[in-house]
Amino acid sequence: MHDDAYEWPTCITPTCGRQLWVSEAGRYCCRPCEDKTAKRLTELPALFAQLNQTATLMRGATRGGGATSGSKTPPIPPRLEVLSLTAAGGVATRLRDIEDAWRKALGWTVAPWRGSPAQAAPEHLKFLINNLPWAVDSYESVGQDIDDLRKLHAECTAVAANEHRPGRVKIGRCPTRLDDGHLCQAELTATASSHRVHCGTCGTKWETLGEWKHLREQQDAVLREDTGVAA
Repeated sequence: MHDDAYEWPTCITPTCGRQLWVSEAGRYCCRPCEDKTAKRLTELPALFAQLNQTATLMRGATRGGGATSGSKTPPIPPRLEVLSLTAAGGVATRLRDIEDAWRKALGWTVAPWRGSPAQAAPEHLKFLINNLPWAVDSYESVGQDIDDLRKLHAECTAVAANEHRPGRVKIGRCPTRLDDGHLCQAELTATASSHRVHCGTCGTKWETLGEWKHLREQQDAVLREDTGVAA
């Protein structure tokens, strides 16, 4: 005798809802949703690293520093969507919230403090990757978490893709001291997606993040010298 009221179980992921296979009996989410989520989780570290590098560049660019008296180094225009993803409350916080929910369901303590968002995000992702098989089998709220991870991945992907196509902006004057003792003072430009800077006048290059920071320090030193003279 058949029970007409029986409803075949479906995947609880909000964007899916397909009927589960017989081999998926007892699971909350279908295997395709699990596989897509696993792929997104493995891609997020590289995406976050790219966005965090851009955010670091922009934060460095907001410091004063120029090559002429009374001037300041023009900052790279802040990309608010980049900063919102890399700062507190962004990617790391959203991942931590999911990890804490899973830990609570498992009867474990909340996630330990792991430092800055840049330090914490990879650790949160590692936890989620390792425990995703448990979640799709045993955690009844996993569907919403999978959807949240899908949205987070989409946000990071869209912003990271846009970072490959920024316009160039002025970042102050070249602080290189030439053989005659004078400063180069040529206008430098950069993009928010790269720490590589090249002076077209004297040929000086800053090609690593460490060299970018040194450039900012040099510009700050010039500004302090000029301010001291003016004083």
